[in-house]
Amino acid sequence: MDLTAHWAGIVEIAIFLGAYALVILEENIHLRKSKPVIVAAGIIWVLVAIAYASVGDTHTAEELVRHNLLEFVELFLFLLAAMTFINTMEERGVFEVLRAWLINREFSLRKIFWVTGIIAFFMSPIADNLATALLMATVVISVGGSNRRFMVLACINVVVAANAGGAFSPFGDITTLMVWQKGHLQFTEFFALFLPSVVNWLVTAVLLSFALPSGKPDSIHEEARLKYGALMVVVLFILTISMAVSMHSYLHLPPVIGMMTGLGFLKLFGYYLKLRKREVLPEGAREDSALGSEAIHVSQNEPANAQYDIYANLQKAEWDTLMFFYGVILCVGGLGAFGYLAIGSELMYMGLGPTVSNVLVGVASALVDNIPVMFAVLAMSPDMSQGQWLLVTLTAGVGGSMLSIGSAAGVAVMGQARGIYTFFEHLKWTWAIVIGYVASIAAHFMINASSF
Repeated sequence: MDLTAHWAGIVEIAIFLGAYALVILEENIHLRKSKPVIVAAGIIWVLVAIAYASVGDTHTAEELVRHNLLEFVELFLFLLAAMTFINTMEERGVFEVLRAWLINREFSLRKIFWVTGIIAFFMSPIADNLATALLMATVVISVGGSNRRFMVLACINVVVAANAGGAFSPFGDITTLMVWQKGHLQFTEFFALFLPSVVNWLVTAVLLSFALPSGKPDSIHEEARLKYGALMVVVLFILTISMAVSMHSYLHLPPVIGMMTGLGFLKLFGYYLKLRKREVLPEGAREDSALGSEAIHVSQNEPANAQYDIYANLQKAEWDTLMFFYGVILCVGGLGAFGYLAIGSELMYMGLGPTVSNVLVGVASALVDNIPVMFAVLAMSPDMSQGQWLLVTLTAGVGGSMLSIGSAAGVAVMGQARGIYTFFEHLKWTWAIVIGYVASIAAHFMINASSF
């Protein structure tokens, strides 16, 4: 139904734009991004119901909002399970040990730049770009000391690498997850973006490396340990991902079923850990550790009655982000209910063509965040080839790197390196990221030409 000229539709657009303006200004006004969009979502669907009722339809609005709620629930539960696994691995000391190992290697600044970038690129497809960027940024800040220039360049490199790495895996970014759950691309088809993603990060990293300062960081040493059960949690996470992929690919069930089943196994393992009441190092985590003897040290001060509590890790999930997704999905769904997305799809994909439109999606992702942009594209559901769906997945994933506010990874690192890695420091190097963006698109057209 086309209600684009209805007064309620015009009011809806004004409310949505106002709410999203507050989201963009989150860092300045210190108002969490979920709050304005949740309120906007409620008002928008009241307007949708009023508009449909005014033309004698009292049922469609309910059906449409239930459809949008189902999409949110699938995404919410999937992300909640993934976040709980990541938080559990953090609580068991997995990331802390990796961080200590990197710091204690006494690499040169240039080597740290490349090592953190490589790890961020290959870690983000599994652990997601947000968690990866935060971990690597912590390493950069720890070794950077007073070398501000190194920290700025290394943080930019980490953000670009994490976003690029997340673009070729359904688990690497929210946008890729949404495309996968919608069924536009199969799990293995995302791997076609591996080389374009490599190009995106590598071109930018090489350009940044010319400005790197020389020398080594100040000598520092950190201690870390693995808690009992850490390796089992990693194994369970890998098995959970395998279940999600298998259930979706072979049984045609939503991937969230596999993720929640894996979360159930984690909760059972958590019960076992709780019964132990005392945490010990796993076998092999001492001097013969694969990470190196100097990287891991046993803390003798840990309470003997320390207990594992999985609900503590559930509490540490990014609840503001999860609630933000609710608001965005409902807001964009409201735009679709009035017919604005249909018009947008016609103007973009029928007027400009899929290639130009998908490239512009990446630019828009840098300005307003890639999640609502990608959800809008999915809601439009344009008729595109596999190559074009891969293109929009790539551009939405790596386009957010052009500005620090364009991706969750960038925003998170700004908070982690407050006063060092800033919007304007990132902006100075946007030209290098744009070159990487263009190069990755060109690589996709060359490498995956047969998919168009």
